Amino acid sequence: MGTDIGELLKKQQVEISELSHKVVAVDAYNTLYQFLSIIRQRDGTPLKDSRGNITSHLSGILYRMTSLMEEGIKPVFVFDGKPSHLKARTIEKRTADREKATIKWEEAKSKGLAEEAYMYAQASSRVTHEIVEDSRKLLVAMGIPWVDAPSEGESQAAHMVKRGDANYVASQDYDSLLFGASFVVRNLTITGKRKLPKKNIFVDVKPEIMELGENLAELEIDQSQLIEIALCVGTDYNRGLEKIGPKKALKLIKEHRSIEKVLQAVGQNIEDLQEIKDLFLNPSVTDNYTLKWKKPDTDAIVEFLCQGHDFSKERVIKACERLEKISGPGQRTLDQWF
Repeated sequence: MGTDIGELLKKQQVEISELSHKVVAVDAYNTLYQFLSIIRQRDGTPLKDSRGNITSHLSGILYRMTSLMEEGIKPVFVFDGKPSHLKARTIEKRTADREKATIKWEEAKSKGLAEEAYMYAQASSRVTHEIVEDSRKLLVAMGIPWVDAPSEGESQAAHMVKRGDANYVASQDYDSLLFGASFVVRNLTITGKRKLPKKNIFVDVKPEIMELGENLAELEIDQSQLIEIALCVGTDYNRGLEKIGPKKALKLIKEHRSIEKVLQAVGQNIEDLQEIKDLFLNPSVTDNYTLKWKKPDTDAIVEFLCQGHDFSKERVIKACERLEKISGPGQRTLDQWF
């Protein structure tokens, strides 16, 4: 998802502790997809309750957010609103890709191909309305604020960073940089030991910080040109140019100084070019939100997860105790956030 310009960007690996007392605007859909993709059984089946409702995302929110908050991190989830009409083709393709992955997952399972089954299962993940609503309910019970974006969650999160209401956008994608976020953190919700696909090798995954100003200076371009490089490579709103990767796109933009001149030079076209550029430079965002972190409601969490979704009461209560300790004596206190 998003634009594939990562190889151009400088990333600084940091420890989780370095993000203590920072407000992080979490790209909710991106993060939910991660939880749905990673938190699965060995054959790729997501966690489910006795009624067949998927619960992988709820497990991710409870345990991962609890760990981050213990480190003093202040998360706020930012949910996508109505997508731009320019994204329709991408949405259709993703839907088709997930349907194909679901078919291949079932085939791999029937043949006993565990590695392949898990891989296709991950690719079949989808965020439904029910998943979003359940996520919001759990966040409220945990005392974590959330914001509804008018359109793209990443553009709203970037706006919150630019306003000074958040310190970082948390997302695996690079689009928030195109929307002007000064600081982006990757790997925040997947930090730890991770197995490499199709290999019996585990690697340590740590958070990575990307600073927009530092990268623009390093690449010797401005914000508008970064957007134009992404447009050459391809975004959620347009197909990339043929035979143009990130490094070649950077070279062409620096040489010709604008994407219009690049298009003339390579004899290609980008449909709706000006509208897409304006979408990144002037995205639909809102200032109508309030960020307030509250103490967790243990009873509500237990009722929702244990009675509503068959979670282990013992494990949930332990997580709630960890949340409650955050505001206890000698801890990085939630009271400091109120």
